[in-house]
Amino acid sequence: LKIKKMMKKLIVVALLFVGMTNFAQEKISKEDRKLQRAEMEKMTPEQRNQLHLKELTLELDLTGSQQNEMAKIIAEQSTKHEAFKANIKSTKVSDKKLTADERFVMKNKMLDEKIAMKERVKKILTPEQVEKWEKTKKDKIGHFKKGMKKCEGKKIEKKL
Repeated sequence: LKIKKMMKKLIVVALLFVGMTNFAQEKISKEDRKLQRAEMEKMTPEQRNQLHLKELTLELDLTGSQQNEMAKIIAEQSTKHEAFKANIKSTKVSDKKLTADERFVMKNKMLDEKIAMKERVKKILTPEQVEKWEKTKKDKIGHFKKGMKKCEGKKIEKKL
């Protein structure tokens, strides 16, 4: 009888311990993500571009001339991205909703720019590097989408 009571207490303590450690790990990871995002925002666009170029160099084994050409493309893309973000922020601040035609024009322009960039990159990289670059981009997009689905699921749970 005493053994059963001790076993029950031991099981309850073990379950509480496991639950608390799991909860603590989730909190740390969320805080880490916020810190990483804040650190990235503190960096200048030039610093982010330089890091992006180095990551590409490591992934694709870029030569010196390829690095110079890719640096130009990355800088252009970064400038366009910053302008896009500023445009989105201004529409949010003014509480103005884009019409379907405006969204179509914006999306169409963005896709045209992606196509042009992809063509430029294909001229710089070897076919093997292009294949690896596209695979890496797809992997990153898939990882991003999984994270977004998790966030959306948590938002839905909070609403309920």
